[in-house]
Amino acid sequence: MREPRRRSRLGAEIGALVYIAIIAQAATATGAFYLMFPELGALSHDVLTRPRGSWARAPIAMVVTPVLTAIIGIFFTRILPYGFVSVMLTVGGALIVLFAIRSPIAPAISAGLLPLVLGVRSWWYPPAILFGTALLAVLSAGWNSFELRGNSAPADSSTYEDTLELAPSGLRWLGALMLFVALAMILVDLTGLRFILFPPLVVIGYEMLGHPEVCPWARRPLTLPIACFLTAAGGLICLRVFGVNAAAAAAAMLWGIAILRVFDLHIPPALAIALLPMVMDQPTFWYPISVGIGTALLTVWFLNYARIFDAILSGASRAREIAARNSGTR
Repeated sequence: MREPRRRSRLGAEIGALVYIAIIAQAATATGAFYLMFPELGALSHDVLTRPRGSWARAPIAMVVTPVLTAIIGIFFTRILPYGFVSVMLTVGGALIVLFAIRSPIAPAISAGLLPLVLGVRSWWYPPAILFGTALLAVLSAGWNSFELRGNSAPADSSTYEDTLELAPSGLRWLGALMLFVALAMILVDLTGLRFILFPPLVVIGYEMLGHPEVCPWARRPLTLPIACFLTAAGGLICLRVFGVNAAAAAAAMLWGIAILRVFDLHIPPALAIALLPMVMDQPTFWYPISVGIGTALLTVWFLNYARIFDAILSGASRAREIAARNSGTR
């Protein structure tokens, strides 16, 4: 069984590489660089390698959700300058979309934040997202139908395979995510490195904070900054070597897949990190450095936010008790 599964995964990864090359070629031929939405790398790899995963089983949401968040992103980019307020509103708006339509497609958050970070103001951006996600939905439907006919074993509903992209429960994780975005923006303002808060980072944080019990990189958080730094550096090098074209996109995607295999991690947004230089304006090596800083900040926050929240709540409780005692002695 192991050898057929390996062949199946290899075929799925080749399919994802071909898909990304097609998208990149379309972006190059038309001049519409925003066709090369980096999270298509994450989506294509995940839905093709995990036909029973929640993203693969939600083709309509995969098409619609990124388009809706892209509209939100363009809207705020056109009316507000890049900064704390616009970032918080965009991320908050994207989360509302996910909750409102009960969508499991977390990479849609990145679709909303990307135009704000890159300064994309064209209303052609949402239709470009629609083109990429619709093509992927058709491709994944054909591939996954073939795969599921060949392997009828039921998926284990208690594993990452089925649970990672489900809507997180509770509200504490949401506060932790928005506070992290705020902290990252403070660091962006202090350093001037806008890509400390690179769009896939919010997706990584959403999964990490919302599903800590099953998220693979939540189990190995210290590995996350290293893997993401390497995928970012490799993507930048591929761009420098090949230029902006299909070969660079396929090479960056292949590099990202290789890094994740070396670390034995399933981090779909890391593939978006590798592809992000394709849509950046003259990226430098400050990009992978910024990615390393952003993911390191997320790791530290993930490991300590519960302790910080408990300290804040405990302090607030003691303050209320003191205030009550003081009011009672008057």
